[in-house]
Amino acid sequence: MRGVVFDGTRTEVVDDLEIRDPGPGEVLVAVAAAGLCHSDLSVIDGTIPFPVPVVLGHEGAGVVEAVGPGVGHVKPGDHVALSTLANCGACAQCDRGRPTMCRKAIGRPGRPFSRGGKALFQFASNSAFAERTVVRAVQAVKIPDDLPLTSAALIGCGVLTGVGAVLNRAKVGLGDTVVVIGTGGIGLNVLQGARLAGALTVVAVDSNPAKEAVARQFGATHFLPSAEGVRDILPDGADHAFECVGRTELIRQAVDLLDRHGQAVLLGVPAASAEASFLVSSMYLDKSILGCRYGSSRPQRDIALYADLYREGRLLLDELVTETYPVEDFAKAADDAHHGRVARGVLVF
Repeated sequence: MRGVVFDGTRTEVVDDLEIRDPGPGEVLVAVAAAGLCHSDLSVIDGTIPFPVPVVLGHEGAGVVEAVGPGVGHVKPGDHVALSTLANCGACAQCDRGRPTMCRKAIGRPGRPFSRGGKALFQFASNSAFAERTVVRAVQAVKIPDDLPLTSAALIGCGVLTGVGAVLNRAKVGLGDTVVVIGTGGIGLNVLQGARLAGALTVVAVDSNPAKEAVARQFGATHFLPSAEGVRDILPDGADHAFECVGRTELIRQAVDLLDRHGQAVLLGVPAASAEASFLVSSMYLDKSILGCRYGSSRPQRDIALYADLYREGRLLLDELVTETYPVEDFAKAADDAHHGRVARGVLVF
């Protein structure tokens, strides 16, 4: 079968991947569509260290082909969106409703794929850039059959992360003020999360002026090419500032833009060794810096909720899909994503 493989030096689309059958508590999914996220590119450029060779992709949707023993919530033929969160469901963190903190879901990549007799790693417990993938049952969330799979694919990472950061982590409230730095796939979902939460003023900051129209479509009330003009709109600063790019100087900007009791939420992914600085004295007015893993989400709950919001016309998904590409055009899709030409490019099989 076809898939996108990174061997540590080069990325190629291959047609000789093999995948094992699902075991107990696992689901085999025929992937129909997979969003290309910057996290995939970050594996390729080394920003995210990951063992190789690896089958890339982590934002997908498809149709269940087979289930292993003990799986009862989905069956062959069901449409599912995939999460990257292979949490155990039994530890203290899972029991507290914090599956993103499950230690069994972090840093333990499996190897369900093989090629020429050699095992390949699975990226983010998902590897959606393959015609088929095996995931834990908890990662396969049933969705309505009428939800386009090219749109549903984006729920599993970009939407969960961006909207979840607003609703679950920051808990933006009605009438709050929000600054979003970076309006790529994650930033756009932060914008629509702020809209769903009822934020009053939502300032999008992006150096690319071509992104203004889509930023406003998703929920921005103002658009600026740099953070310099934010104080003209919010003289006292923002209640919430989201950094969605992953650059340390922008993290500092997010902190500096906060009002009293404000919070900066970090969503961009800089290099693993990157360090950011801020004025310690600026934090004593009850300001906070919040990390956020995967939108602090509970995928089985949140993916189903977002699917319903989409069907009610309250959550934008189709509008995120700028272009679709056959998997063989991965190189073009990656180049478009790297240069910011698309909100989200989606690979289709």
